[in-house]
Amino acid sequence: MRAAPAVDGAIAGAVGSAALNVVSFLDMAVRGRPASSTPEQTAGKFADAAHVDLGPEEKAANRRSGLGPVIGYGTGIAAGALFGILAARRRVPLPLAVGLLGGGVMATSDGSIAALRISDPRTWSATDWVSDIVPHLAYGAAAAATWWRLRPPSRRG
Repeated sequence: MRAAPAVDGAIAGAVGSAALNVVSFLDMAVRGRPASSTPEQTAGKFADAAHVDLGPEEKAANRRSGLGPVIGYGTGIAAGALFGILAARRRVPLPLAVGLLGGGVMATSDGSIAALRISDPRTWSATDWVSDIVPHLAYGAAAAATWWRLRPPSRRG
C-alpha cells in the first residue's frame, strides 16, 4: 500500500529541512559566522502572540533556542506535505519542483520574519541574500529529489 501524497511530501520536506540546515552549518563553519538569532526571535514572537509564558529568562532563552529550529522543521515539513498534495496528480518537472519548494519555503520564512518585524529583507546585503538563497535551494533540491524518489512519474497518482 502506498503512502498518501501528503506523507511522502512531508518526508521530502523533512529531508529538505535537513539539507538546509547542513548547508547553513557549513556556511557558518567556512565563513566563521555566528548562528542566526532569527529562529529564536521568531519562537519568542510566536510565544508572545499565543500568550505562552516560556518561564524565567534563562529557561525562556533555552526554550526559544529549542523552539526556533522546531519551527523551521515544521515549516519545511508542512511545505513538503502541501507540495505533495498539489503535485500528486501533476507531473512537475524537477527544476520547477526545486524552485517551487525552495522558493516557497524561503518566501514563507522571509515573509514571517518581515511580518514579525524581526528583519527587513529589503535592507539585506548581497551576502545576506546569498546566505538565504543557497540553503533554500538546497532545501528545494533535496526535497524535490526525495519526492521524485518516493513518487517517480511512472507511479504517481
